[in-house]
Amino acid sequence: MKNRKSALILAGTAAALAATLIAAAPAPAAPAAQAAPKLASVHGGGTIFYPYSAKDDIRFTVDAVSTPWTRPFPGAEKGLPTDARGRVTISHYFTESGFTATAEAEVDCLVTGGRTASLTAVVKTSNVGWDGKRIGISVQDGQHGEPDRVGFSWAVANVDVKPDGTVAEGTVGTCMAPAPFTEVTKGGYKVTPAPLAPQPKS
Repeated sequence: MKNRKSALILAGTAAALAATLIAAAPAPAAPAAQAAPKLASVHGGGTIFYPYSAKDDIRFTVDAVSTPWTRPFPGAEKGLPTDARGRVTISHYFTESGFTATAEAEVDCLVTGGRTASLTAVVKTSNVGWDGKRIGISVQDGQHGEPDRVGFSWAVANVDVKPDGTVAEGTVGTCMAPAPFTEVTKGGYKVTPAPLAPQPKS
């Protein structure tokens, strides 16, 4: 009888202890809110060395951030995962003539791969007749002591040779830019890479 009573007391104590521990345990954490997708961006400004205008002062300033699925157009009613906004400014001082060519353009597309970005922008104001022209620019964020680099569509890469042999400047599609073929000699750029955004739900 004494052993049975002791067993009942122990069982009751264990139950009370278990109830206390359960009551004291923290409530399960609420499901974490889904993190906003990471956005690609390019920010900075620099002077480049362009070997075919080695004496000139050529500068680019870029402030661009991706805004996926925000620029709808016929055939892509939701826009594109590479849609972007921002501004590009260009200044090219020609040493021989003393003339400075300038242009400001609104970014419409941005895509990244590692520390390299390609973007396009449509010129809004310029003093060289570029208004309405889409330009392509690439930027490489140098790592481990390597210089940053810049490429641009109107320099050495965008030539359209027709079947009859005539030559014209090619058009630039969204996010189309050559490899970053020039070195930045002053200033620099920060490329924040991000994967392409998933398709929006219907």
